[in-house]
Amino acid sequence: MQHPFKNSKLKRRLRHLLLRADSFIDSTLWSTFFEAGDTWEEIVLFFRRFRVRGTRRLFFEAAGEAMTLGVAGTVLMLALALPAFQATQGDWRAQDEYAVTFLDRYGNEIGHRGIRHEDSVPIDELPDTLVKSVVATEDRRFFQHYGIDFLGLARAMVTNARANGVVQGGSTITQQVAKNMFLSNERTLQRKMKEAFLAVWLEANLTKKEILSLYLDRMYMGGGTFGVAAASQYYFGKDVRDIDLAQSAMLAGLFKAPSKYAPSANLPAARARANEVLTNLVQGHLMSEGQVVGARLHPASVVDRGEKPAPDYFLDWAYDEVKRIAQEHRIRRHSLIVRTTVDMNLQRAADESLKSSLRQYGDAYNVSQGAIVLLQNGGRDPGAVRAMVGGRDYGESQFNRAVNGRRQPGSSFKVYVYATAMEHGMTPDTRITDKPITWNGWSPRNYERTYEGHVTLTRALAKSINTVPVRLTRDHLGTVAVAKTAHDMGVESPISTDKTMALGTSEVTALDQATAYSVFPDGGLQSGRHGIDQIMDYSGDVLFDQARDTPPRKRVLTEKAADEMNQILVQIPEWGTGRRAKIDGLKTAGKTGTTQSYRDGWFCGYTGNYTTAVWIGNDDYTPSNRMTGGTLPAMTWKKVMEYAQQGVEPRAIPGIKDPLPSAADREKLMAGAREGIDGMEAMSRPLALSHSTTELLRTIAEKLSSAAPLSRPSRVASTASPSSPVEP
Repeated sequence: MQHPFKNSKLKRRLRHLLLRADSFIDSTLWSTFFEAGDTWEEIVLFFRRFRVRGTRRLFFEAAGEAMTLGVAGTVLMLALALPAFQATQGDWRAQDEYAVTFLDRYGNEIGHRGIRHEDSVPIDELPDTLVKSVVATEDRRFFQHYGIDFLGLARAMVTNARANGVVQGGSTITQQVAKNMFLSNERTLQRKMKEAFLAVWLEANLTKKEILSLYLDRMYMGGGTFGVAAASQYYFGKDVRDIDLAQSAMLAGLFKAPSKYAPSANLPAARARANEVLTNLVQGHLMSEGQVVGARLHPASVVDRGEKPAPDYFLDWAYDEVKRIAQEHRIRRHSLIVRTTVDMNLQRAADESLKSSLRQYGDAYNVSQGAIVLLQNGGRDPGAVRAMVGGRDYGESQFNRAVNGRRQPGSSFKVYVYATAMEHGMTPDTRITDKPITWNGWSPRNYERTYEGHVTLTRALAKSINTVPVRLTRDHLGTVAVAKTAHDMGVESPISTDKTMALGTSEVTALDQATAYSVFPDGGLQSGRHGIDQIMDYSGDVLFDQARDTPPRKRVLTEKAADEMNQILVQIPEWGTGRRAKIDGLKTAGKTGTTQSYRDGWFCGYTGNYTTAVWIGNDDYTPSNRMTGGTLPAMTWKKVMEYAQQGVEPRAIPGIKDPLPSAADREKLMAGAREGIDGMEAMSRPLALSHSTTELLRTIAEKLSSAAPLSRPSRVASTASPSSPVEP
């Protein structure tokens, strides 16, 4: 047993140790805080000497707030810049390394794309008058700014404010290069921000001389030419090194509006613009009035090449397709000859149809732009893109609305809901309830705010009833199944599986719509859409052949589902929302589409021979004047298709038992087409074909002469609110 005295002694020692530890902790903490307090007081006393009072304090407070906001703004700008810089990944300088000569479907040359390096003239070899003319007109402070000219932008804003309109632009040459190489021409704030970031990036990575060289080599110059070297050869028939001041001024004037000032199309306007360039040279102190007076008195003349418009929107898309195919099939040659699928007669018809519609009705409906894609159905080349119109004027805007312009399809998207329903065992006679519906707080309404009770799917789609596709999607199909059907049919744009998708709130392109709709007249098979038939080198070796090197088309809808959809869609031009698309003597099918506030109008439809998608609207999403898909888009579609069906043996639409039109009906159809399109007589001029092609066409024409007369080479067979009504 332990002695009590020793136990008490241990307790005292332990208590003593604990007291010492407590004392150490207290003294340490006190001294630490005391020293910290002294240090803080010294810091405060140090900065107190910088304290300002009175009016000076206001200045420093504002400066401090500006620095805070500046740091926050810098972080925000860096976050916004990241998407822009994604475009600079990879070998961006070599994006035009291919030099491609394009032929139409008959073998006629229709244009070029890509930079021929042997034709690209070094900037040091260009005439000094040309370089000065371009800089004086397009960006007078080019050699002083760092991508963005804030002084020039301010001056342009003041000038435009005084003129109460846009008379002067604020974009620098560097910004235009950034837009041309990495971005589209869409007029959005997001695109302008990306353009500004990329302009600064280009200035940091290239010299001024390299930036100016890219500008002079790659900008569109009208007449289907890109770059000053090609434009000089096309307009003046001479090497760009040899042009004089008058010719330099005329070329420099093209950058603003190449179609408007192209001397081959409007020589007086081109000369007037060249005179403005000469004035800019004098005002910019780059030349004296005495040096330019000779060019004023003796303006440039151009080589008469005749009018031969190129399908520029199609060629831009086809060039991208060539680069994609070359990469996929490991084509190593860079100088290529490409036979495309475009039919220049149909291309001109589509282009003129859009222009004439906008000329005649654009102001009344308050619309200024459109897009058209026309595909061939079935036959020997199914899915061939025969025509593509990406906008009203390529010279004014090279943004391809047919390929890159994603817009809400409105009710034209409903066909994917109904096609999914047919795949799930429903029929055109299946009845669905048309009455008010609410889906997780969303209550879509019909256009006329009326409801019919039980209706067949045929009537629901023909009258574009909104509640029925929503009810089908919610109660029977699901959004994922509808999105899968649309993608399988050929829609490449992302499709949201939100509850509103049944009414067409996911944006698509005209190329998407034409590709997907062509599944119906092809009996449920993929369209096999393509714009390139063959790629060859200059030795004649075929490096790619569409028929040989692509897999067979897959079935995406059963024949039964495709036939039933055709049986519904042929009713729409007869008594549905697309009556303005009805063509006398020819069975047609299709669907209209209109979005909230009438921002977008669509008509997507087909005959047995062709499928065409038409979109009309405004680039800035400005609402139209109550334009629906059944008005101007349907009328434009009818113009295109009436012309396309001339000289073509009508092909039956699968599942439609009505007899084909008689020879008399076909003659009536062609007579209407010849009278229906404003200015079409200019389009019917025969193309300059090779001898072998001419003989082939003559043989075909002889075989078809009993069916119908031939007038051209024969071809054998938005930001919409989802809760509001979208289609009349």
